[in-house]
Amino acid sequence: MSKNYKNLKNLSEKYISDIYDNKVVIKVQTGTSGQAVGADEVLKTLQAKNSNEINVLEVGSMGLMYLEPMVVVSLPSKDKIYYANVTENIASEIYDHYSSKKTIYKQNAFAYESNSSLDVDFPNINDLPQFSNQLRIATRNFGDITPGDIYQYINNEGYSALDKALFEMSPEEVVEEVKNSGLRGRGGAAFPTGVKWSFLAPNKAATKYVLCNCEEGDPGAYNDKGILETDPHTLVEGLILNGYATNSNKSYVFIRQGHDIPINAIERAIKEAYDNGILGENILGSNFSFDMEVSLTGDSYVAGEETALMEAIEGKRSTPRFKPPFPAASGLWKKPTNINNVKTISYVPEIIKNGSEWFKGTGTEKSTGTAIVCLSGHINRPGMYEIPMGMTINDVLENIGGGSNSETDIKMLQTGGPLGGVLGKEAFSTKIDFDEMAKSGAILGSGGIIVCDDSVSVVDLIRNLVAFNQFESCGKCFPCRLGNTHMYDVLDRLCNSKSEPNDLALLERIGNSMKIGSLCGHGQLGYNPISSSLKYFQSEISDSINNISEPLEKMLIPTRTRPNNLE
Repeated sequence: MSKNYKNLKNLSEKYISDIYDNKVVIKVQTGTSGQAVGADEVLKTLQAKNSNEINVLEVGSMGLMYLEPMVVVSLPSKDKIYYANVTENIASEIYDHYSSKKTIYKQNAFAYESNSSLDVDFPNINDLPQFSNQLRIATRNFGDITPGDIYQYINNEGYSALDKALFEMSPEEVVEEVKNSGLRGRGGAAFPTGVKWSFLAPNKAATKYVLCNCEEGDPGAYNDKGILETDPHTLVEGLILNGYATNSNKSYVFIRQGHDIPINAIERAIKEAYDNGILGENILGSNFSFDMEVSLTGDSYVAGEETALMEAIEGKRSTPRFKPPFPAASGLWKKPTNINNVKTISYVPEIIKNGSEWFKGTGTEKSTGTAIVCLSGHINRPGMYEIPMGMTINDVLENIGGGSNSETDIKMLQTGGPLGGVLGKEAFSTKIDFDEMAKSGAILGSGGIIVCDDSVSVVDLIRNLVAFNQFESCGKCFPCRLGNTHMYDVLDRLCNSKSEPNDLALLERIGNSMKIGSLCGHGQLGYNPISSSLKYFQSEISDSINNISEPLEKMLIPTRTRPNNLE
């Protein structure tokens, strides 16, 4: 342990002692999901009170979003009591109770955490399937620490991996450790992370960049911003390790403007890292220097494509670049560049701290580690969960998600974002694994799983997905720009019982043209929702076809009115 890191550890221990010793600590989870249902008001209610025996902390979400607003009471005995759906009045009663009594306040309590049994009528949180089936690596600090508070992060062994790398490992050894771990990109492509780093590391350029992609525009996915707003220092540490391993000197965290909660959290974390010698010149007293800042983009889904992301940082319109050259040779401002997703980078500190073999001990042979999945839609327990790779989709839906929240069964899933796939019941036995899900006709992508019951029409669903893709196309290449428009028009006819007998063949022809001719994945993958739906719901989609319509030739004419200056 370096001298500088040891000093930070000592400061953090004193800091934590002042918060917890002989005190009741009430933690309010104020992530985006919590704030949406009143967590801010709960926090203000508690902060307005004043007791020398109670401290109130703002922390990030645990991911159990169906229970928001959540409050956790940590007792001097180290026992914890978890409260769900807390209102301002209940929060006030919780505070007043623990100010004057040693007993447990039971209203709205749903779980406890203790090394011994408590005399309560609610379960230990480790016995709840939605918690016990998780393996929290990237989300290890969720619901426990204040976002961006560096001393709370360090007290939980934060930056110990960075200290180890800087003083005990060479950059080459860090790359090899990440490579040997089998970590694959969690942004959708699932490319081996260590291999990607090895493309950049040997480049001798004086200026090199590592970028973090937090554009995250997929409907149904919110885990990247969940990490930023809950435990941003784990991303900061991972990015510094990325920079050290690839001999880079600058990083940008790329995020869409307007997402103030994660933006404020990561900006606070970066500032505290600079203030404590973890960013800037000679980090922790080493010979390595590294800088970091946040870069904001407008509302552009395509900005999440790695070359469009670089265009946005340079102040240009977010459109993909032609490749080659690839970013590792010529990227941001024509300098060698590496781009990774938030989740991918957030695994790196634990891999370096515990070793690649430890990480490979979880998951499957080709998909090591864990997956962070976001459940939404017709499901009893919507939220964000970190699960071991290899768990089946059905286990996730039933044991973690609690099954359908309606009177009908789960009919289908939309996974991997709007460019992903639609899965029917036959695929629910598929393992959460990059390759297994690809074989089933879908992708894991960024981890979003939208659950649909029997009331949802598959044709309506894929029309909505294609409509999103049409709206978000940057328009740079015509196969994507026109292809999405044509596919939407065909699907709209299907939804309104005005289809042609050859509509499915037309959709396939358009989709294949997009796959071959589009510049980036937005167009190349645009037919995925339709092709995967046909695999599981061929009969339902075919039932939408009727023979009372106009001639086939008219299907090729766009329904939108052309601008006057083109007429």
